[in-house]
Amino acid sequence: MKLPETLPEVRGKLSHDKRMSTLTWLRVGGPADVLFQPADLADLQAFLAALPADVPVFPMGVGSNLIVRDGGMRAVVIRLGRGFNEIVIDGNRVTAGAAALDAHVARKAAAAGLDLTFLRTIPGAVGGAVRMNAGCYGAYVADVLVSARAVTRSGELVTLTPEDLQFTYRQSSLPEGWVLVDATFEAPAGDAAELEARMVDQLAKRDATQPTKERSAGSTFRNPSGFSSTGRADDVHDLKAWKVIDDAGMRGARKGGAQMSEKHSNFLINAGDATAADLEGLGEEVIKKVYENSGITLHWEIMRIGESQTE
Repeated sequence: MKLPETLPEVRGKLSHDKRMSTLTWLRVGGPADVLFQPADLADLQAFLAALPADVPVFPMGVGSNLIVRDGGMRAVVIRLGRGFNEIVIDGNRVTAGAAALDAHVARKAAAAGLDLTFLRTIPGAVGGAVRMNAGCYGAYVADVLVSARAVTRSGELVTLTPEDLQFTYRQSSLPEGWVLVDATFEAPAGDAAELEARMVDQLAKRDATQPTKERSAGSTFRNPSGFSSTGRADDVHDLKAWKVIDDAGMRGARKGGAQMSEKHSNFLINAGDATAADLEGLGEEVIKKVYENSGITLHWEIMRIGESQTE
């Protein structure tokens, strides 16, 4: 892919050769050819409509679930910011911009007596949560989504239903290059004080069991098919990703600056000056060891994009 000599004029910000390590939670990643931060919806639509169709586009959120490889990205990365983080409540519906943090949406909804508490401990923003059908404590985006709006690769604004997105476990069928801009959820009613207390309890449990102070990207691998983490006391742990990783002896395993967390073995962390190759290589080693030990093939939950350093 070769970028055009001149890019479309924008009111937002265009940055060339932006190091993605500054934008991802794992703090790895080579340069993206271009980073575009649109000023607002109209700016985003006009840019995509004018950008040649053969130029790849990658929409990213806050980089919480992402490994960008060390060679970087031959693409225009689109990152939404302040113009896309509004949260509006109307009755039992919550409409949130794609850049609104999941935790902020949960807290604002709870204050209004609406239960989106499952979003409180999910790292990242609404766009990623919809795209990945994020879930926790047995609840998923698919359970509460009414509709989402996205800008297509050609700049058209479209409204998508859950049926359009074809949600499955940790994924949707959002077309490549489309940029989610907001989502509307229908939330069950609840007592504001009780919802707040529940979120406090969820955070305490998360901090006690997960390496929240480390550089990680959340859960590394999906749970084996049919086994979801509900967080409930009666949850069965036979086939959770962390359990099969433990059984394969990979808790605490290291490769360069990368490590499978001692605290929660399904968390891949940058324990030092890890490269993307260290992190991805360790993850692949875990997949291999788990398969050798149990015959189970783990699948990445973290998205891995870009080119390796040698490409």
